[in-house]
Parts: sequence; structure tokens; C-alpha cells
Amino acid sequence: MGDAELTCAVHAGGPGDALLAGCVAQDLSRRGVIVADISGGAPPEAPTLFVCAVPDENSPKTVAQLARNACRVLVVVGPCPPSHGLTWELLSHGASDIMSWRPEDQPGAAVRSRLERWSQIDETVAAPFVRQQLVGRSSAWLAALRRAVEIAYFATSSLLLVGESGTGKELAARLFHHLDPRRDKGDLIVVDCTTIVPTLSGSELFGHERGAFTGAMSAREGAFAAADRGTLFLDEVGELPLVMQAELLRVVQEGTYKRVGSDRWRTTRFRLVCATNRDLAAELSAGRFRLDLFHRLAANVVRLPPLRERPGDVLPLFTHFLAEAVGSDLELHPAVAEFIERRDYPGNVRDLRQLALRIAVRHVGAGPVTPGDVPDEERPAAGLAPVESAVESAVGAPLVDQVVAAALRDGCGYRDIRNAAGEAAVRLAVESAGGDLMVAARQLGVTRRMLEQRRALARDDTSAMGWAERSTSRSPTSATARWAD
Repeated sequence: MGDAELTCAVHAGGPGDALLAGCVAQDLSRRGVIVADISGGAPPEAPTLFVCAVPDENSPKTVAQLARNACRVLVVVGPCPPSHGLTWELLSHGASDIMSWRPEDQPGAAVRSRLERWSQIDETVAAPFVRQQLVGRSSAWLAALRRAVEIAYFATSSLLLVGESGTGKELAARLFHHLDPRRDKGDLIVVDCTTIVPTLSGSELFGHERGAFTGAMSAREGAFAAADRGTLFLDEVGELPLVMQAELLRVVQEGTYKRVGSDRWRTTRFRLVCATNRDLAAELSAGRFRLDLFHRLAANVVRLPPLRERPGDVLPLFTHFLAEAVGSDLELHPAVAEFIERRDYPGNVRDLRQLALRIAVRHVGAGPVTPGDVPDEERPAAGLAPVESAVESAVGAPLVDQVVAAALRDGCGYRDIRNAAGEAAVRLAVESAGGDLMVAARQLGVTRRMLEQRRALARDDTSAMGWAERSTSRSPTSATARWAD
């Protein structure tokens, strides 16, 4: 990490906050921080200090505006902190932290320390080796990357990555290992827990001695030995059988294990990264996952957002995958770009990448990607009116506005409204078609394959997101390898 200049912008909440804002700016300037007014002079990515002596019910809205485009916002209040409820509301609207300004506590030093930490993290997230592999600049994606980078650099404990299939969990694990600052760091060892066979007592993890079981013609090291001094990545850890969970717990707690067929204890030390698309809270309740192991694995949790929560990243990701496939950057015909943006991606980034590869196979020459390059089975139904005009003609624009306005008043965000509308459309179309997915897909203007994927995910792959949100509420390489999480 470099020694970049520290810069921030200061925004006074109102005329009565100008004096406090001036004191904050003067203190930080003496500490070597370049302070600019919010109206100009600071880089767009620079953190903003929202100075509001006494926050009120309008403060969260101001924070949300300042935090757009993934900008960090530090709320600086007067000596008396806001209520607990308002504190959490400010954080939920995008504030990175909240501090009370008491001169006797040297708050300027604390603010500078936060700015230094954020600068180090953001410098890494913006580095070419990160941006070229973890493509995307949406707020949801940057928040996940920032959290992963912070844990890699400033913690030594384990990391649990949660998220739907295809969101890039293995890629995030590889970044985590790459950023690990240990001087004697070993290799990253990847284990797919869905392939571990309990009847072999976990030879994949523990290794085995010669003759330990039928077919064991020679001794073999397992993943625990291979990961010594390095990083062990257990992919789909929620699939690990209970008997193997108990044995893994000993290794995580004590750093000791035995090869299958051996009586000798061996030692290993590694950083542990686990990933799952399962709802571990539900697995715990059902008795399929050990609580003691869960607490060991979930020392730090990072949720990777599904692609529907980062719509601004869809086109950059598509063009990135397309360029990898054809070897050069290509322009997109406007109709193709609109199709890519509006298509549903039940398989998330992996689904998007497969679409880019199928289009790349059909594309010929150096010209732009044209509608004919889109495979037949992917093309939207002909003659469909734009979504907005179709909805408005069916129910009337005022009614649409009323429904959306009511949802916004209830605290629903863009992705909540969009997802609810999408799920309702799928459900109603399938019901209207009497369960015929082909007819429903034609009515929705999507492919049957896409509809089947979405319904399958809704049944079987629900809730890494729900589990992560519930947990929070309870307490204040090659392109193929990179995306095959």
C-alpha cells in the first residue's frame, strides 16, 4: 500500500453547523489532511465528512445522497450522540461511521486514522490487478470488495463468503489469499466439499497412509498438509457431512490432525476461507450444521451480492468476458446492449459469462456485436412493447406511481421493488399459463431456460442473503477458474 495524500470533503448539514464544520476542517488541516468543500476541490472518490451537530429525521436522506456512487461518508456530530435508532438508520443509509466531536478526546486523530484505513483499502480495490479480475464499480460490489480487502490486510481470523451461486466466491477467495500480508505465505488450496466422501473418512482433507483403505496403494498428503502456512479454501462448506464437521472443528481449533490409517498427530497452520450458498441459519436449526463450527468459520462474513443487485455492472462484465473470448474490445449494437441489460441472470455472473461466450462463438469480424449474434434461444419475444409503456397502458401511470411511492415510504429500495415486481410477474405468468413454462416464457419475453433457472434458484438456492441479513440484525488464473465459484 502506498502513502497517498489524504483528502476529504466537508459538508455542513445546515447553517447552524458551519461553525462545527470549520473546527473539523481546521483540525484535520493541521494534521496534514487536504480538506475541500463539498462543492468542489476534492476528487469524486474522496470520503465526505457530513458535519451535523444534532442529526434529525432528514439526516439519513442527506447521507444517502452523499453516499451515492459508493462514496464513503463519515458522520460527525456534536458532543451528544444521536439516539440509538437514528444511529443505525444513518448507517443503513450509507454512512461508514459516526463520531462525536469532543475536542478533549482528540477526535481529529481518530478521523485521520479512519481516513488512512479507508485510503489504504480503496487504493487496493482500485489497483489494476483487482479491477481486471473483479470487474464492477457498483456500490454493492465495492462494499463487498472493501470488506474482503480489510479482512485480508488487517485480520488474521477466518472468512466466510456467502452468496448465491455464480457471484464470484472463489474469485474473492483468491483475492483474499493474494492480499494476505504474511511473509512466509504458502499456497492457496481449494477443496470442493461436495466431492468429499464420508466413507473414506475425509482422505481429501486429512490424507491417508498406504493400505488405509482399498485402493490406497501409497501414502498421500491431504489438503490440511498442503495448506500449511498458506490458505485453505473450503468451497460449499455447507455440504460437509456432520461427521466431517466434527473432525474439521478440531483442526480449526487446535491445528492438529491424523492421516487416515495413522496414529500420529500432525500439525498445520493456515488461514481458512469458506464459501456457501446455503442458508446456514436454517442448516443450524435443522441440525445439519454444527453451531461450534459455525462460530469458528464466521469470524468475518462477507456477502457477495447477486447480479440483480448490481445492474450497473452488467454491461462492463459482459464486454469484459466478450473481450476475453474474442481477444479484442467490441462495440455492441444498441438493441444488443438493451437486451443484455434487461435480461434476467438466475445464475448471476457465471450465467452472464456463458451468454458472452455463446455470442462470441457466433460473432465474426471486427465490427460491432449485432442482434444476429444473439443465439436463437436467447432472443426476446418479438413485438414486445417497452416495459414502462406496457405497464402504464395496463394499469395506468398514476397507479404505478402510487404503488412505487408506497413502497418507498415503507423503506423499500430499488432492488426490493424491482425484485418484488419480477417475482410477481413470473408467478402470475406461470399461473396464467396453467403451469406451462413455454407459454409463460413467451408472455414474459424470456426463454424457457431462463424461467426454469429462476424458479429452480427460488426453490433451492434461497438464502445466503437472508441469512446474512438476519445475522447482521442480531448484532449492532483463467477466466473460467476465476468465475467458477
